[in-house]
Parts: sequence; structure tokens; C-alpha cells
Amino acid sequence: MKLINTTNSHSQLVKNQLESTDATLVEVYSAGNTDVIFTQAPLHYEILISNKHRAIREPEIETIQEFFLKRKINKDSIDEANIKTLYSEKLIGISIPIQ
Repeated sequence: MKLINTTNSHSQLVKNQLESTDATLVEVYSAGNTDVIFTQAPLHYEILISNKHRAIREPEIETIQEFFLKRKINKDSIDEANIKTLYSEKLIGISIPIQ
């Protein structure tokens, strides 16, 4: 799975997130029909994965989470024991608290 940064195509979404939440960074990625929104805030990171056409598979969730843990998240600063994943059919939310 290849994630492509499409943040520039979602400027209104990014602007709204930055204005209405505690987020300091919002990035949008695409992998075909799967969209991923990565948010960094002072006390946590959020990864939202959505696919309007089908359910998201567990291997996709693991791949996406690893992508961000390797490239965007400082592993030394997070509380791995308290990572929470919320599942619904076409939307997955991963909350990663900062220690």
C-alpha cells in the first residue's frame, strides 16, 4: 500500500481542523479509495482511516499505523500501552497519547 500526501487538495478540511481543534498539524493521505487523516496535537496523535466503498481490513490498519510510527511519530514520546483504536465498518480511528 502506497500512501500519497494529498493535503494540498484538502485545504478547507485542514483549515477547519486547525481552527476548531487543538491540532497543530493536519495532513491528508490517499491510498486509492482509502483516505487517511493524520493529526498532531500537543497531547496526542490521531489517525483516521476511511473508505467509502468497503470495510477497512486489519492488514491495512497495521500498515498505515506503522507508516506513521516510522515517519511522523516520535516513538520515544508516546504511551504505547494506551493506544486506542475505534472500529466502525468504513472508518477507523487510532488515538496515540503522548507521555
